[in-house]
Amino acid sequence: MILGSVILPLACAPGPRQKRRMTRAPDILCIGSVLWDVIGRTPSHMRAGADVPGRITRIPGGVALNIAMTLARFDLRPALLSAIGQDPEGEELLAACAKLGLDTDYLYRSQDLPTDRYMAIEGGNGLIAAIADAHSLEAAGDRILDPLENGALGSAESPYQGPIALDGNLTDTLLQQIAESPIFAQADLRIAPASPGKAERLLPFVRAGRGTLYVNLEEAGLLCQTRFESAPQAASRLVARGAKRVLVTNGGQTCCDASAEGLIAEHPPEVMVTRITGAGDTFMAAHIAAELDGAGRAPSLNFALATAADYVSGEIPK
Repeated sequence: MILGSVILPLACAPGPRQKRRMTRAPDILCIGSVLWDVIGRTPSHMRAGADVPGRITRIPGGVALNIAMTLARFDLRPALLSAIGQDPEGEELLAACAKLGLDTDYLYRSQDLPTDRYMAIEGGNGLIAAIADAHSLEAAGDRILDPLENGALGSAESPYQGPIALDGNLTDTLLQQIAESPIFAQADLRIAPASPGKAERLLPFVRAGRGTLYVNLEEAGLLCQTRFESAPQAASRLVARGAKRVLVTNGGQTCCDASAEGLIAEHPPEVMVTRITGAGDTFMAAHIAAELDGAGRAPSLNFALATAADYVSGEIPK
């Protein structure tokens, strides 16, 4: 597959990933928020109290769903583990997910919890404000993980061994449980906070040295209780504190991938920014897709940066 200046290898004969697509087994699990995004956008620069013309859209969103949608564009089959209400909004969202080619068989459908929502306002000067209402996901708790315990996707005797994209919209308690649980011990965990306000929820994964963390510069600072000037500085500190592997982004500045094996830094392409919400999720999904396709660390990082740049410039639809 080709995007921008980055080329991922395509095999003529069916490879491992192609063979998996011949069955109904998912290629990757996306655990976390699956909700409706209500986003107001305007080209005008805004400040507190501003009242300007623009466009308001409602689209499928949430960190887990954003990642899954991007993965599906790369010919992967993601399965969603989340909570969706049995209300009209939930039925609409379920139909939208199915239309996008996402596996919804493992979702927890609550009779008494409403479908979650996220609301954001974006101006020409960036994200102005956002509110995430993920209370139903938090209330559902570990019920969303039942397929990993009841044999549908895995069990205590036979843990799930594939890749998992996990977002920080889960409760502190549940994230701590996942960081320590043997059910996740053999999985390739890829973890991101839902927002800077929830970054510290990922500390159990730093302490346990488990998974790959995807954070921005601010979130890295919150995890280390300090401020950083650059992504390489932040990534190095997180690895020193125990993180197994971390990718730190910094908007249009240098991004890096760090682990005990070393540090790789790359600069993202320069583009005109037309949207922000979902950019980090797109970066994470593209990076996972590249690595699942066999690309090395540097090509995977470049591919993720190129894909995210296309997304924020409006080249990739949502």
